[in-house]
Amino acid sequence: MPRRHPLVIGHRGAPGYRPEHSRSSYDLAFEMGVDAVEPDVVVSRDGVLVVRHENEISGTTDVAERPEFAGRRTTKTIDGAELTGWFTEDFTWDELSTLRCRERLPKLRASSASFDDEQPVLRLRDVLDAVRNASLDQGREIGVVLEIKHVTYFASIGWDVAALVDAELREARWAAGELPLTIEAFESTVLYALQERGIPAAYIYLLEAAGRPFDLATAQGKAALTYRQTAHPAGLDALVGRVDGISVDKRMILAPDKLGRLTGPSPIIADAHARGLRVFTWTCRPENNFLIGQFRGRGGAAAFGDWEAEWAVIRDAGIDGVFVDHPDLGVAFFRS
Repeated sequence: MPRRHPLVIGHRGAPGYRPEHSRSSYDLAFEMGVDAVEPDVVVSRDGVLVVRHENEISGTTDVAERPEFAGRRTTKTIDGAELTGWFTEDFTWDELSTLRCRERLPKLRASSASFDDEQPVLRLRDVLDAVRNASLDQGREIGVVLEIKHVTYFASIGWDVAALVDAELREARWAAGELPLTIEAFESTVLYALQERGIPAAYIYLLEAAGRPFDLATAQGKAALTYRQTAHPAGLDALVGRVDGISVDKRMILAPDKLGRLTGPSPIIADAHARGLRVFTWTCRPENNFLIGQFRGRGGAAAFGDWEAEWAVIRDAGIDGVFVDHPDLGVAFFRS
């Protein structure tokens, strides 16, 4: 039966108000009534699934100011991009648990940054338990949309991320379909690996607005479909029966021109629905900095622009799920 409104997903909790992936970010998302929250997972040196958006953590923790870890700063190539910083796979979980969360965008979200250095980094297990407890406390189902990051890179250093996720979900009692579980990734191979392991979930393939998925590019080179090719009808045809849906950069729906003027909605949602695929989009944010040019207003990058007009285009196109940084705004808008 179709949903009456899109699934409203707290993107890393409620990072419009609290540092992303912190416990208070998730707790606030629960209080604001989200349908689900989205933890991203990467791997520690001892195989713990850590909730961070990236494995390079200098922008979201206090690691750069910890003298005992100064020697861990290094340069690596992750999914084809050279990065310098501190990486989760160079720390044990016991070490990572001593770090404190920080706001990724302090100039845009100064209020959130006021909570810096107060809360520890979380494991996937911490978030799974928090969601279960919030569901019990509120008497309603709250889901998890689990994003798995950098699978091919972690495989190159010896980690089978699908096996780690499988074991964690089973140990945490999240592999029996008791609460809503969605698993998503920019690399389809990990989605298929978890399907083969029998994890009951909705499987969503993440699509960037540009580039190729790193797992397929590694295996096939330039023969691998780009993300945009995958979003075209022939690419979507190949996903039928393999995944439950796709999750796209909102610009792929809004289709702004070079001057930032709306030309969408593009046919991507209708094309996917015609093939029985759901469509999610990321990320609905109200600040001018994140809106396409047509919907930006005065007051600078941190000020809220005409976000309702931008979001309305996405809603009216028939979107099935939206990732939001401000869950109160998302719940009120997409359920109205």
